[in-house]
Amino acid sequence: MSSADLSVLQRPNDRLRRRRWVNRGMELLAWLAAATAVALLGIVVWSVAKRGASELNLDLLTKPQVAFPVPGGPQGGLVNAFVGTLVIVGIATLMALPVGVLVALYVNEFAPAVVRRGVGLTLDVLNGIPAIVIGIFVFGLIVVGHGDSGLAGSFALAVLMLPLVARSAIEVLALVPGSLREASLGLGVPRWRTTLGIVLPQAVGGIVTGAVLAVARVAGETAPLLFTTAVGVSAGADWNPTHPLASVPVTIFELSDQALESQHAQAWAAAFVLLMFILVTSLTARWLANRSRRKLQRAA
Repeated sequence: MSSADLSVLQRPNDRLRRRRWVNRGMELLAWLAAATAVALLGIVVWSVAKRGASELNLDLLTKPQVAFPVPGGPQGGLVNAFVGTLVIVGIATLMALPVGVLVALYVNEFAPAVVRRGVGLTLDVLNGIPAIVIGIFVFGLIVVGHGDSGLAGSFALAVLMLPLVARSAIEVLALVPGSLREASLGLGVPRWRTTLGIVLPQAVGGIVTGAVLAVARVAGETAPLLFTTAVGVSAGADWNPTHPLASVPVTIFELSDQALESQHAQAWAAAFVLLMFILVTSLTARWLANRSRRKLQRAA
């Protein structure tokens, strides 16, 4: 090959150069988008913390709410709302987690393809139903004739959590290597025992991750609780789920509509605590997801 031909081959390709510039441009746009998202989160956290700074203290978490506050008088705390949220979300998790895991086990391990597709479509539709519709449904099903209660609110939140828990469990179970199932079945172990003793333990981390994300998803829901457990709540801490229980989202909604600036500050302070709970929960879920992914990779 002549030296002229070699010089032609050594010259930079215009198309390759253009691709490199396009690649750098897209990387820059992606970086700017990520930085914008982080900046928006920081602005939201700072704005909420600044507006509720005057009420961010231990009394907010330990003292009962004052029924009729007056300007310059004691404002009390929101212990009833925080206790109510713990009870409602805790019972909702106990309702949704076992059902969601059982649905995932059936779909991934036992169901034929046509049933698997049908259940997947059902979960997707259920996940897309607005929360207020779920609240109205539970109101007509449970509250009418029985009255508001924490259990009704928990059931509404459990309906919202179910598709999230089931979907995440299905995806994690699908990542479990098939060789583990084949080895167990090859030793004569029954299918159900293989599923419970071999497959499920490998996916526990991912299932817990999905449950944690579902808790973060429903912890800030207001609409379902307005219809199910918002009338006749106590100003003090109440751990009885058969009673109407206060919740942080509903309390924020109610305080933001009051006249006193101190009540508005309490609403912002409660919103900051709720925001921090969701942030910590999401970070915990991300850590559990990474841990579960490494475990499954080692098993493979």
